[in-house]
Amino acid sequence: MTDPALEKAFVQVSVARSGVPVVKAFFDAPTFTFTYVVHDAETRRAAVIDSVLTYDPATGRTGHEAVEPVIAYVEAQGLSVDWHLETHAHADHLSAAPYLQQKLGGKIAIGAHICEVQHTFGALFNAGTAFQRDGSDFDHLWADGDQFMIGNIAVTVLHVPGHTPACVAYVIGDAAFVGDTMFMPDYGTARADFPGGDARTLFRSLRRLLELPPETRLFLCHDYLPEGRDHYAWETTVAEQRRANIHAHDGVSEDDFVAMREARDATLDMPRLILPSVQVNMRAGHLPPPEDNGVTYLKIPVNQL
Repeated sequence: MTDPALEKAFVQVSVARSGVPVVKAFFDAPTFTFTYVVHDAETRRAAVIDSVLTYDPATGRTGHEAVEPVIAYVEAQGLSVDWHLETHAHADHLSAAPYLQQKLGGKIAIGAHICEVQHTFGALFNAGTAFQRDGSDFDHLWADGDQFMIGNIAVTVLHVPGHTPACVAYVIGDAAFVGDTMFMPDYGTARADFPGGDARTLFRSLRRLLELPPETRLFLCHDYLPEGRDHYAWETTVAEQRRANIHAHDGVSEDDFVAMREARDATLDMPRLILPSVQVNMRAGHLPPPEDNGVTYLKIPVNQL
């Protein structure tokens, strides 16, 4: 069966050759996260993807060290930021999108299924009726197959759930930004045991991404430096993933993948920052509102995960 959203992505990849996006990666070592600035060289219009707010869990202090180089790069390159794009509500770092929006302008956007995440975690954190759970904390919600422009370069949004219900990938010119759905070929694929995650759904999302043209550049949200590699990496291709991804290369069946993923996930600890991260990221990177003493608190639900 033909996938209409992928058809749009194929067209966009083919016509963007005269305007291949310029991609700059910024690595935050404490969270193993890559933030990307993507821009159209002709118009200097840009998007920031998966930004990181510096956060110290021992003191509860936030900072902007991770994104100050992003701001410096945008300003040095003379870019105009139209979008702050999230691939999903991250469980391993807090988003800096509101801070970057204040400094650089642009709209904050995520996939429309964020509402499912807000309902699940709004209940976990007992967020109350003031937390709307309708995605309105974000400036824009993307549906599967939506298209928009970064300058003269078309972008197609693909809904790729499994790691979380709200995961999306952004296909920008000849590049795709796939969030946590997959890692470098020698590290494999995302876990699927968070609330709303599902290994079988993840496999189908992976195969959807791997149907993009073989030469498509894939940019990843994390790298954890697996044994045998001495440098961090963030870029690969569809062809390389299909050939060598240790979990999802061509020839791996859906049932085999599900069995592997569920067995592996059962051995994994929860991410160190999942509790502060999700309750901030489900609000588009905004901290919970201050309480009557003027102090903002992040909740730690006990014995719930």
